[in-house]
Amino acid sequence: MVTEAQIWELLERVPDPEVPVLSVVDLGIVRKVELNEILRIDITPTYSGCPAMGVIEEQIKKELINAGIENFEVNTVLSPAWTTDWLSENGRKKLKEYGIAPPENEMDKSALFAKPLIVPCPNCDSRETRMVSEFGSTACKAHYVCKECREPFDYFKCLR
Repeated sequence: MVTEAQIWELLERVPDPEVPVLSVVDLGIVRKVELNEILRIDITPTYSGCPAMGVIEEQIKKELINAGIENFEVNTVLSPAWTTDWLSENGRKKLKEYGIAPPENEMDKSALFAKPLIVPCPNCDSRETRMVSEFGSTACKAHYVCKECREPFDYFKCLR
């Protein structure tokens, strides 16, 4: 008999296809693991149009089957909506080490208030950065450049 803790360990092996240094658990998209007659796993996309969800679901299924688990269902749940608050501390650390600035604890309101969000550089920790584009390599990231080390980097946007 498999335990819930073992299921969470299996899910830690499933990488996010867009940021492979993060597991789906680090990302916070695994919302529920429920063991009854059937194993039920609920996942929530980072945003409703996320193109990676199909791949993530297939990777979860493959990991479960490889572990000998056959009686399961993986459900996509849209409510409550995912938020960057669900990123694990370990996930935030992994993002920074990977060269992506983790989300700051505030949303970018510069379009309304003309005060740009300060995003520290993940490479040198300088706070002298500027946004180059509202959209980076994926819709959930913005593209920044550091004025100190001059390195470009993605910023994982704060969503609440």
